[in-house]
Amino acid sequence: MNKHYHFVGIGGIGVGALAALSLDKGYLVSGSDLRSNQVTERLKARGAEIFLGHAGQNIGDADCIVFSSAISRDNPELIEARRKRIPVVQRAKFLAELMQGYIGITVAGAHGKTTTTSMAAHLLEKAGLQPTTAIGGIVNDTYHHAGLGEGKYFVAEVDESDGSFLYFRPHYSIITNIDFEHVDYYLKWQNVLDAYREFIGKTQDGGIVLAYGDDKPLMNMLKESGRRFRTYGFSRENSIHAANIQFGGFCSTFDCVIDGKDGGQISLKVPGRVNIANAMACVGLGVSLSLGLDTIRESLKSYPGVQRRFQLKQKIDDIWIIDDYAHHPTEIKATLETAQLFKHSVQEKGAGRQACRLIAVFQPHRYSRVKGLMDDFAKSLTASDHLIVTDIYAASEKPIDGVTAEALCQKIRAISNKPVSYIPKDRIIDHLLAIVEPQDMVLTLGAGDITRIADEFVKALKKRSAAAGV
Repeated sequence: MNKHYHFVGIGGIGVGALAALSLDKGYLVSGSDLRSNQVTERLKARGAEIFLGHAGQNIGDADCIVFSSAISRDNPELIEARRKRIPVVQRAKFLAELMQGYIGITVAGAHGKTTTTSMAAHLLEKAGLQPTTAIGGIVNDTYHHAGLGEGKYFVAEVDESDGSFLYFRPHYSIITNIDFEHVDYYLKWQNVLDAYREFIGKTQDGGIVLAYGDDKPLMNMLKESGRRFRTYGFSRENSIHAANIQFGGFCSTFDCVIDGKDGGQISLKVPGRVNIANAMACVGLGVSLSLGLDTIRESLKSYPGVQRRFQLKQKIDDIWIIDDYAHHPTEIKATLETAQLFKHSVQEKGAGRQACRLIAVFQPHRYSRVKGLMDDFAKSLTASDHLIVTDIYAASEKPIDGVTAEALCQKIRAISNKPVSYIPKDRIIDHLLAIVEPQDMVLTLGAGDITRIADEFVKALKKRSAAAGV
């Protein structure tokens, strides 16, 4: 009889990926979440039993319960599982167990994990290595985020947010960067460093760490670790670095230098310096796996990107609508820099036309993050031309006195003369319709449900355009 796994929070990207892999393995799968989304709908279409809402009876006679760190320990399904003495496993631990027997390739880091993981998976697929994959985002064109392959490699994004990346012992470990993120869990910078130091030490003997060499704290830890490592970045001191970088719209090109030798020009269909860094991580992985440079270049050239990573939703009446997951000041700064590069490249192509504006719509995520990084948020958001801030997405946290969207707006106004507005979420569409002009770029930012605003704004623009054409 097939084992039955029940997933609490099955609509989440990470838990949904494990549910998809379990279906691939022929297991019975059920799961619950508060609402349906594209993840739950796809799992349901494949045979998973999906419950909306959490209730003890949902778990049925499951053999094992898998839950994400976002799920409260007093969740009724976890309580019922403990009452029935059904094994309860945290998501990352279950993923680590699935990886056993494979050659593990993990991607960790504060920023860029999802893109780098999907790039790495795409590389191995194009190389014919048929990897098993678990990615923290939906890959464009393919619309998948997990898959069971027939090869010996397992490519997975691993999560530092709750320290659960320490369950893994990879052969190949990519670390994109280190930052003071997940302040509710780590509390202080030293705790972040200690966790990554331990993670580096878990790389298997004979394995290799592929790390962003321009990150000084990361480099210091690598040099002290005794582990074999290779670095990538923009400095010539790295094993792999980029030269002759060019940007144009959604495309980027650069010359890749590998150990001082010409690795050829690499073209990407995704914009920005951060994606060039992600691509160089994959070059390092490909070289470490002895894949040919032609294969590496071709895979990166055909890489389609991931949903909510500078994702173009639509272009309507010369207005660009782009959506991005950025929710930490470092990510916001990088995304807004990419958006400004994109804006200027579009403006140059339309020489003589009016200057376009970058209108950013930001939804802060978690009260604890905003409280700990308020000043950094304010500085990073000044890179927009016109800013709208809406209410903080709680993500199960309780409000903190004085930590509000309005307080963040006041911080921004104190250091910038650019237009800044606090707008409740249900009024954002009308506000955008009133201010947006041709050649503007509207960029929604955040890890909460702000992505729905992008979709709703697309619909509103289409409706207005259709009415104007009558």
